[in-house]
Amino acid sequence: MFKKYLSKLEIIIDWAQSILTEKQFIFLSSVLVGISSACAVIVLKTFAHWVYIFATYVNSILKLSFINSILPIAGLLLTVLVVKRLLGGSIEKGTPQILYSVAKKASIIPRKQMYAHIMTSSLTVGLGGSAGLESPIVVTGAAFGSNFGQNYKLSYKDRTLLIGCGVAAGIAAAFNAPIAGVLFAIEFLLVDVSISAFTPIMIAAATGALVSEIILDETVLLNFKQQQDFDYHKIPFYVILGILTGLTSVYFTRNFQKTEHFFSHLRMNPFKKAFFGALLLAVLVFVFPTLFGEGYESIKILAESHPEEILENTLFESFKDNSWVLLAFVAATMLMKVFATAITLGSGGNGGNFAPSLFVGSYVGFVFSKVLNLTGLTHLPVSNFTMVGMAGILSGLFHAPLTAIFLIAEITGGYSLMLPLMIVASISFAISKRFEKHSMDVKELVKKGHAFTSNKDHNVLSTLNTNSIIQTDFLTVSPEENLEKLVDLISHSNQTYFAVVDKESHLLGIVNFNNIREIIFNKYRVKYTLIKDIMIPPVDVIYPFNSMETVMDKFEKTKATFLPVIKDEKYFGFISKAAALEAYRAKLKSMTIE
Repeated sequence: MFKKYLSKLEIIIDWAQSILTEKQFIFLSSVLVGISSACAVIVLKTFAHWVYIFATYVNSILKLSFINSILPIAGLLLTVLVVKRLLGGSIEKGTPQILYSVAKKASIIPRKQMYAHIMTSSLTVGLGGSAGLESPIVVTGAAFGSNFGQNYKLSYKDRTLLIGCGVAAGIAAAFNAPIAGVLFAIEFLLVDVSISAFTPIMIAAATGALVSEIILDETVLLNFKQQQDFDYHKIPFYVILGILTGLTSVYFTRNFQKTEHFFSHLRMNPFKKAFFGALLLAVLVFVFPTLFGEGYESIKILAESHPEEILENTLFESFKDNSWVLLAFVAATMLMKVFATAITLGSGGNGGNFAPSLFVGSYVGFVFSKVLNLTGLTHLPVSNFTMVGMAGILSGLFHAPLTAIFLIAEITGGYSLMLPLMIVASISFAISKRFEKHSMDVKELVKKGHAFTSNKDHNVLSTLNTNSIIQTDFLTVSPEENLEKLVDLISHSNQTYFAVVDKESHLLGIVNFNNIREIIFNKYRVKYTLIKDIMIPPVDVIYPFNSMETVMDKFEKTKATFLPVIKDEKYFGFISKAAALEAYRAKLKSMTIE
């Protein structure tokens, strides 16, 4: 029945494509991608929410966190089982794969990514894994956009734009925050988008948020109704919070990567690794139950007027009335969150760092403001600092300050905190950028030269293949020949550069016609001068494995117009600077989303 309706829908879309202009069809596509992404959000969020309700209910009966520890073990093992049996043994996890697909795979994302992350992250996070659902949501939305573009034979630019639409719709639906969805797509993916391309992205984000608003229960989403008025006298404390969140972002990044690398180097089969990681996670969740799942419910508790409720059904419930014990519990949980998330993902689970960043940020803001209030140094609005702290860590981890500012502004129901949000997010971003040049999610890809960065030239050059511009049909000469041979070659070709090679094709030198004009027009010297007497060593050489950025750097340093290419220690061809620049201009034009 479902396939029948899907077939009818495809017929309607095909008909719409035949009668609509290209731009109109993109608008329609953005709506459909937005709806698809929102549906993924609804499935994931609803499942995770009801599992949390179930675990909380059981805990209220047992009065101890047994179920919180058991469920994550089951979740990680089931995730590995699904990947092994149903998804071909592996899936590409994390949002960096979207950047890689755009940069290196012409915005082609495999079809299985449309459902793989829904299946695996619902098991991992839904059953208590200490990670977030936003990264799987974003990847799923991007896969919807890419595959829609492939199905209807859209261009690379349009596929990339629809990937941005899927990303924007996913974030918008997950938080009911359309502006944050648009900004995340721009900051994270479409760094060079033109103003006109905003329209389909905004349509997709608005569609995603609307579908989420209509279908999802408000309690499932992270939102806040209560906040205190902003007092400009507290600005110095927001500055300090910005510094703290920036340093905490660096702490999060480095410890997460160390823990994840530890698991990646474990020589265990996937099930043993998952079980080992699940046991460690179970211990952490048993001691700190708020590490269970996304943790959004605990954020809401801290931002409200009775934060002591966070100690209910924990080992420390008897200390609910002790503010310092509460503070120590929150601080310890904050520090442990990074390890819980890294263990969840490193041992085979699927999820992301978006929710953990909000979790840690809220805890930092709560601890900072609560400490100052308890010591009597000042009186700070704890709920405001709890919410603003989220923007600090989100900005520091993802290097996306605009997304952080507007996301928290939207989920708090207004813009009264805009000034402190701007202060904290910008300071945190600056400090994090000082210690970590790239955001956590793209750091590994950048090391491999695969990811988009803020450097536009690097973005374009990273998508070019050096082999595609190597000219291998250049004529060569022998060092023992006289210039008569060279004159004959020049008269029958338009070459100005000639490689001098031996019998085994090893490069010995270069002859540049422009440097030997005087000799060429002297018949006596042409007859009695050998090529080896006038050849010069190449100022530099290029290898086929060199990136295009390296190639352009060599042209810039040597000021040469042609450079020889060496493959397997033998002469292979030439690359001209003009050809490299032409390839750059063509790729730049194809990547510009208008």
